[in-house]
Amino acid sequence: MSETRRAVVFADHGQFYLQDVEAHDQEMRSGGAMDPDRAPAGWTHEAVHVHRIGVEPHSISVGTARSDFVETSLELHETPPPELPQAEHIVEADVQVPTGELSIYGCFEDPGPEHRVNISAGRYRVRLSYVPSDRPEVDGNPDEPGDYFRYHVEIWPATQPAALVVVRQGPSPWAG
Repeated sequence: MSETRRAVVFADHGQFYLQDVEAHDQEMRSGGAMDPDRAPAGWTHEAVHVHRIGVEPHSISVGTARSDFVETSLELHETPPPELPQAEHIVEADVQVPTGELSIYGCFEDPGPEHRVNISAGRYRVRLSYVPSDRPEVDGNPDEPGDYFRYHVEIWPATQPAALVVVRQGPSPWAG
């Protein structure tokens, strides 16, 4: 079983989010961001230059090669799918989705119902594949620097926590 959702999101500041919005907001409001025992998360040096994603509670920030409109696809699977051979960069991480509502949206977009996918509450493994592509068919900024990618997101239920792993390392520097 596989279900696909495609969207073009505005990746202002070179990022967009895959997030359980309610759970993430609650964690941040309760002081989770300031917890001194919490492991470094978000946009660490390694996240920017190696992973290309920032992981926080109930959220993954996806670094993009452009601060512009970017094409995304989200596929739900029951088990891990095969890796995309055309992907230039592939990274996997876990995300907890306690509300069962997963949103994919740009950092200055309001995560409304059109951004949401309803899934069973729980832990998921997320694979992000950076697939070279053409310019999306939207009015973006053709003068914005950076390469065009389709950011392909695949998720499936995870019974055990697993570490972030770079499956395929793309070239460095990569954004530009």
